[in-house]
Amino acid sequence: MELLIEEDHNDPEANTNQLLYHNCPMNESQNHEGSWNLDSGTNSISESRCNSDTGKKSLTCDFCGKSFKNKYNMNQHHRIHTGEKPYSCETCGKGFYVSSSLKSHKTTHTGEKPYSCKTCGKSFTQRGSLTIHMRTHTGEKPYHCKTCRKIFTCSSHLSVHIRTHTGEKPYCCKTCGKMFTYRSQLFGHIRTHTGEKPYHCKTCGKMFTYNSHLWRHMKTHTGEKPYSCKTCGKKFRRTCHLTVHMRYHTGEKPYSCQTCSKQFSASSSLKEHARLHTGEKPYSCQTCGKLFSRSSSFKDHVRLHTGEKPYSCQTCGKRFPRSSSLKQHHVRSHTGEKPYPCKMCGKMFTRSSYLSVHIRMHTGEKPHHCKTCGEMFTYSSQLLRHMKTHTAEKS
Repeated sequence: MELLIEEDHNDPEANTNQLLYHNCPMNESQNHEGSWNLDSGTNSISESRCNSDTGKKSLTCDFCGKSFKNKYNMNQHHRIHTGEKPYSCETCGKGFYVSSSLKSHKTTHTGEKPYSCKTCGKSFTQRGSLTIHMRTHTGEKPYHCKTCRKIFTCSSHLSVHIRTHTGEKPYCCKTCGKMFTYRSQLFGHIRTHTGEKPYHCKTCGKMFTYNSHLWRHMKTHTGEKPYSCKTCGKKFRRTCHLTVHMRYHTGEKPYSCQTCSKQFSASSSLKEHARLHTGEKPYSCQTCGKLFSRSSSFKDHVRLHTGEKPYSCQTCGKRFPRSSSLKQHHVRSHTGEKPYPCKMCGKMFTRSSYLSVHIRMHTGEKPHHCKTCGEMFTYSSQLLRHMKTHTAEKS
């Protein structure tokens, strides 16, 4: 089974795209190091001024309802919705929303980095970038969320975080109308329409939609798993995988379904569960047209057509299309391990699904019913045998 993980906004690509600060759009721009930084030019508003100005906000964005103190700031913000980029680079033609972003971009052609950190020597194209970088040494986090009190090193990080509370999704796909919280999410989504996969693995040639997906894939070649569970020692390639795994030990399930109240340890698990209620099946097989609600089920299905079996048993060499099949094979054929015990009678099982069916003997649950006569059954096999009694009557 594919590990379901939470959204990770610390991915390399996410860092370079998603940090926008709407209330003071000219005070920050994105440089080629992938950070949103203060602009030192004369056309920008300083971070301290934007942070300290508590004047009344009388202007409202027609697109998202966000409020602004002056028309200049609102006009800058509008470009996020309209996509207008009036400032273009004379060297490469790339467009920008604000002049400060263009100014920052130009240094990527010249390579100029006049601002250096006296502590570690790292150089930056902007003085504001250096100011924010210095906080990594001092530990200063001057911006805090008024809702949950979480603190941040720069105002743009706070601005993005606030959307988790407000639910604001300012980025809209012009093709299908889907809304997104982060600009990087929109860029990635657009590739689902175009089919573009600009990132490729130099080792095996596999193509990816996102740079962050390529980074994760590269670890499959190196075998690197730098994050280990202190409870059981299991190792992971990513911190978010470890975070979700730890909840299996603690029993924490912070995500609950608003329809049926079922709780989950990962937000991605909740998202896939919600499709059981909505009936949404966004994954379609291009070979046979079959639809799936889960990406892992879709990937497993595709291998039925391709014959791909990427998971091999290190003991006997047998190959499998799914990691769960390999795990079951190893337990049954080589270890004899039965890791799933019944808490009521102590009987042990090799698979969790076997345990789930067994528990019905204790609870009396009969989830399978005959549509012809309404009789209920504990096992699907019992229902199938029963159905033959109706077909025999007709004959």
